[in-house]
Amino acid sequence: MSKLKPLSSSARRALIISLIQNGRVESQADLVEQLAENGIAVTQATASRDLDEIGVLRGRDATGYMRYQLTSASTPTARGFAELILSVEASGNLAVVRTPPGGAALLASTLDKASTSGTLTSVIGTIAGDDTVLVISRTANGGAGLAKELAKFSSSQAIKSSKKLAPKNVKGRK
Repeated sequence: MSKLKPLSSSARRALIISLIQNGRVESQADLVEQLAENGIAVTQATASRDLDEIGVLRGRDATGYMRYQLTSASTPTARGFAELILSVEASGNLAVVRTPPGGAALLASTLDKASTSGTLTSVIGTIAGDDTVLVISRTANGGAGLAKELAKFSSSQAIKSSKKLAPKNVKGRK
């Protein structure tokens, strides 16, 4: 088993949303176990606070099992994006999205799913680091529009449009 690591609360909550959407989380203990399987160590108390903060409800699903379910206010586009997008910059057909540490892969995965499902048609793909996601637009000059579209989901609404991503002058280079 991989080493358990801490994760920012917003990235952890985005993972919880993903676990609830893509699987069956029946109890807080079940959630703690599933997070541990993903390399995230949390206590039951932390899991409880996260579930409250996300705003999920526990009820019977279509098959009759009691499990946690997302409400419209806790879906990734309404909730996860707002917590994961700190800032967005655009250049040409690219948008660079800054996230809390550990949040980039979760955001990139959500964007990729939205793209393949037809919800976010302007995205052709993503590349994620630890706290940065490179989002590639389908059109040659679509970065600025894409940045504005992504920033709608952000709680900080920080958007920048730039001509270049590379620094103009880096000392020490010849």
